[in-house]
Amino acid sequence: MAKGASYRVKLRRRREGKTDYQARKAMVICSRPRLVTRPSIRNINAQIIVAKQKGDLTLVAASSHELVKKYGWKAPTGNIPAAYLTGMLVGLRAKAKGINEAILDLGLINPTKGSRVFAVLHGAIDAGVEIPHGEEKIVKDRAKGDHIAFYAKSLSGEQEEYAAKFSQYTAKGLAPEKVAQHFSEVRLAIIGSFKDAKVAPEPPSAAAPKAKAPPKPAPKPEAKVAPAPKAEAKAPEAKPAPAPKVEAPVAAKVEVKPAAGKAEAKSAPKTEAKAE
Repeated sequence: MAKGASYRVKLRRRREGKTDYQARKAMVICSRPRLVTRPSIRNINAQIIVAKQKGDLTLVAASSHELVKKYGWKAPTGNIPAAYLTGMLVGLRAKAKGINEAILDLGLINPTKGSRVFAVLHGAIDAGVEIPHGEEKIVKDRAKGDHIAFYAKSLSGEQEEYAAKFSQYTAKGLAPEKVAQHFSEVRLAIIGSFKDAKVAPEPPSAAAPKAKAPPKPAPKPEAKVAPAPKAEAKAPEAKPAPAPKVEAPVAAKVEVKPAAGKAEAKSAPKTEAKAE
């Protein structure tokens, strides 16, 4: 007879993919403010939150839509440069309120290297907030958007694809090849809106990608030759028996006898004529 449940239902927010309670417990015990960032396709939100007995309390917050309304950002609000600027904005607001440290709260987001979550972290750290992190997760040379400019230049010869992929840039009068320059202008505008703000130097520019070698032409497909029909096996032809060899008759040797006169002359002894 069963004495207890064989399966325990997970908590509602864990089933909905909203809260990792094991990680949350560790962060609450830590008692540090949490940098919570939740990106969507078109927007990036960043908040610094502390846990209270009655619930979480948001100390400061920033959204990438504020970049458009207050600082003149013309590029899309869901890319990596917008994530960095949002992180810098929330970091400067935290510093203005006396918040000097925090920990990163990823929730259930997969910590992929170079993702927008770590771009927000990069911006908050450059604003002066101390957050424990690993440098290998942050790709610093993508913060300015140089990779976007390089990709736009590679599509300069394909007008249809260029217009389709960069329509949001061109609609607001921004050439995607100049997104890094626009990033620097908006970054300075954010820093200038805070009195006596001390920030890290601007992120480094990315190196231009190496030109790819032209692809090798595909080998021409060889014409397939239909296999010749198999010849039916024929019965071996009977060869005629070889004819018996006929030996030619050997001619009898004829002995030729020398003439009698010559024979006698040869046999007779020579007589010397003597003078009487």
